[in-house]
Amino acid sequence: MADDPKVNRRRFLAGAAEAGAACVVLGLGWGAVSMRDANARWVPRPPGALLGKDFLAACAHCGQCVAACPYGTLKIAGIGDPAPVGTPYFEPEKIPCYMCEDLACVKACPTGALSPELESIRDARMGVAMIDPNACLSWQGLRCEVCFRDCPLSNEAIVLSPHPRELSKHAVFVPEIRPEKCTGCGLCIKSCPTDKPAVRIHDPERTLGEIGRHYRLGWLEADDPKNQRSAPEPDAKPEEESAPFASGLDYLNQEVLP
Repeated sequence: MADDPKVNRRRFLAGAAEAGAACVVLGLGWGAVSMRDANARWVPRPPGALLGKDFLAACAHCGQCVAACPYGTLKIAGIGDPAPVGTPYFEPEKIPCYMCEDLACVKACPTGALSPELESIRDARMGVAMIDPNACLSWQGLRCEVCFRDCPLSNEAIVLSPHPRELSKHAVFVPEIRPEKCTGCGLCIKSCPTDKPAVRIHDPERTLGEIGRHYRLGWLEADDPKNQRSAPEPDAKPEEESAPFASGLDYLNQEVLP
């Protein structure tokens, strides 16, 4: 007995409705993911990562850098993670970057999202460390210096500076970050002995200031990095006034034309 055409039509319409509902749910889900990505907070990227939107545009979400990391530092962001879905990142509070000399993650990247121009891990800029003096043991007058000793660029990225005690003539040595040398690896966070680490990794683009390009520090040598900022383009000279009087107070010294 042949199937009733009315029944087949009802089945077709029911199936189409279910497919449409599934598409709507899927669309809402992807919309939520996109909104989540737009609001993702800053997290450290792998060494050599391009900046901002350039990295997101170049990253293929392939996960090859994550697979190449021998320490399990890198991971792929999923829904609910602090980075856009499918992109690599790491959380130095959990597993820092151990600064592999062979740059395995950079070499594994097939798209250049991790720039092949990075030749030394010492030149990586994954972030910049900042110390909270109100939580740091050394800044409170106790002897610690653990971050200084564990920093792979000790006495370059982290230095010790004498700091006078408030209640005596003695001084303590406190750690200070040199942002131009800090790679943002996060090993200082892992070694910090306080209940909540007194050092954090931040986005250098939003954290660090920049001296105006027109400033020159005369007490430093001309080849000092602080004096190597490119000078701004000179402004175009204003057109000379056609009026018989010069601008400003100079007109008082000008001869009045008949």
